[in-house]
Amino acid sequence: MKKIRVLVVDDSAVMRRVIRDIINSQPDMEAVGTARNGAEALVRIREHKPDVVTLDVEMPVVDGISALKNIMETDPLPVLMLSSLTQNGAELTLQALQLGAVDFITKPSGTISLDINKVGEEITRKIRVAASTHPQLRRAFPAKRMTDARSGFSQAVSMRQPPGSLHLDKLILLGTSTGGPRALHEVIPRLPAGLNAGILIVQHMPPGFTRSLAERLDTISAIMVKEAEHGEPVLPGFAYVAPGDYHLTVQGDGRQGHNRLQINLTKAPPVSGHRPSVDVMFESVAALDFAGQIVGVILTGMGQDGSRGVVAIKKKGARVIAEDASTCIVFGMPKMAIETGSVDKVVPLPDVAQEIVKML
Repeated sequence: MKKIRVLVVDDSAVMRRVIRDIINSQPDMEAVGTARNGAEALVRIREHKPDVVTLDVEMPVVDGISALKNIMETDPLPVLMLSSLTQNGAELTLQALQLGAVDFITKPSGTISLDINKVGEEITRKIRVAASTHPQLRRAFPAKRMTDARSGFSQAVSMRQPPGSLHLDKLILLGTSTGGPRALHEVIPRLPAGLNAGILIVQHMPPGFTRSLAERLDTISAIMVKEAEHGEPVLPGFAYVAPGDYHLTVQGDGRQGHNRLQINLTKAPPVSGHRPSVDVMFESVAALDFAGQIVGVILTGMGQDGSRGVVAIKKKGARVIAEDASTCIVFGMPKMAIETGSVDKVVPLPDVAQEIVKML
């Protein structure tokens, strides 16, 4: 069996050793080398030609973001970021995911911590997923375009305007997982100012990162983007990102021609290992008497979350879009949704926003 070759990059000798030992304990992977900073990492990549790189976000000499940019612009490789749970760590991680990192792993207790052993299963699982994305990264990742994404959409932010009416008669439901932050940066900023629809987003992410994701999207989008809060109303022209470790559901009714929905965050048990869950959000909308248009969207992600939900909203008359395999980092969630027979359109990532507007 061909082993997955992994390069471990971290400025902490303890962390390098612990992660290396976790990798080498698996029969299907091996740590082929280590590096103390981004500069060393670029040399080791040329030497060892790894299948996957685990890359610390914050390092001296050359940091993780700078190293990642170089990797993605010269010879794209699957990269997993190691991030601290600080606000700065979250913001840098989101930047890394936008630039092309496949996923990230959080350090439980700071930079040097043996608690990393507690997330050993997560590390090895994500390495296996990352290794499978290598051909896809080479084919689908537009490195230069994503590097310039912020400046490309700055004009849209300055043109912000409220929708013509606060009456909610359209909903966009969007679910994604692995590769999702980058995908959301392609879709949400392309939605036009004044869009008369409320947008609910589930991105599989732990607590502490979804707020940074929402704030980052808000700075480059013509619509308003925020982390969802319990009890707030769903308004047209706003996108609400489910907070990490909370299911996002909605409650309300469409009686007398008025759709009044409000957000309900719950700590109900995870569904298919996820909280927030795409299925939970989609099914909560399907259970309502919502008298308006619904568009459901399933983007890149591992697993089958959302496949049950698209069936539920389709029965309520929704239109459903799935991301095409050609642009997915992981063609898991869209594939499973398509197999339900409830998907109306399968489109590549750059065309998703346009298709949403067309369906509305």
